[in-house]
Amino acid sequence: MKNFDTVSLSFCGGSHDHGRCVKTALSAAEELCRSKSVRLTDARKRILELVWDSHHPVGAYDILSKLSLESGKTAPPTVYRALDFLLEQGLIHRIESLNAYVGCAHPTEEHAGLFLICNSCGCAAEVHDQTIDQTILAKASNLGFAPEQRTLEVRGICPDCQST
Repeated sequence: MKNFDTVSLSFCGGSHDHGRCVKTALSAAEELCRSKSVRLTDARKRILELVWDSHHPVGAYDILSKLSLESGKTAPPTVYRALDFLLEQGLIHRIESLNAYVGCAHPTEEHAGLFLICNSCGCAAEVHDQTIDQTILAKASNLGFAPEQRTLEVRGICPDCQST
């Protein structure tokens, strides 16, 4: 399964082929779900596509609004159940401070979610770094702590916003 570097994709200005990015994410999701024998229903796939619609974190009610515009009234539990499924499969991450979701660029690998979030434009990039992840796990283990969720959020200004 192909993974990709969202840091270079998210913070690269106009040179990013986002259509290819979404297509890669959806293809990876289909392959992952097939390998786990779980169903990526049309509704789940569409919600994943809406999460990947940009590299900006998206809230559940934003997704609900887009779905309602597309196909009429959609019930909130439908969106929340699909988001829960996508989280369980490792296809998306939840950015707690924003109460929003972003696509996971490394769904086949166990890892912490480390995000660089631009305070100016709101773009979020996932950083995949095993050294940071292993350091967190080692420090937790040394303290006798058993982590259940590992998400780090780093806020700052992205390259695009720094240049404007």
